[in-house]
Amino acid sequence: QVQLVESGGGLVQAGGSLRLSCVASGLAFSARAMGWFRQTPGKEREFVAAIAWTAGDTDYADSVKGRFALSRDNAKTTVYLQMNSLTPEDTAVYYCAARSTISIARTQTHYAYWGQGTQVTVSA
Repeated sequence: QVQLVESGGGLVQAGGSLRLSCVASGLAFSARAMGWFRQTPGKEREFVAAIAWTAGDTDYADSVKGRFALSRDNAKTTVYLQMNSLTPEDTAVYYCAARSTISIARTQTHYAYWGQGTQVTVSA
């Protein structure tokens, strides 16, 4: 059974930082691209960032580029999203997702597995 479990969300003041973690189990982690998406009430889930299996290939939404950084530890089957200089606009539920291939993608339908999400709230 595939499981993606996110953690690290919480409440932070604007300008602060959080690091989200996503631990994967039940799949060949090192052979998959991983992604993060976020969603606020009443809005579509949007792409945040993705990392290929090699970790050298990453992609970021323009809204987070330069502030967020992805990394992965294949030995720990964990992907991390370091979020810096947070703003209230970053408030959302953040979801970890896994593809069935090694290449990154921005479209959520390209991801086969999803976590339950972790809430990030940034106060002004």
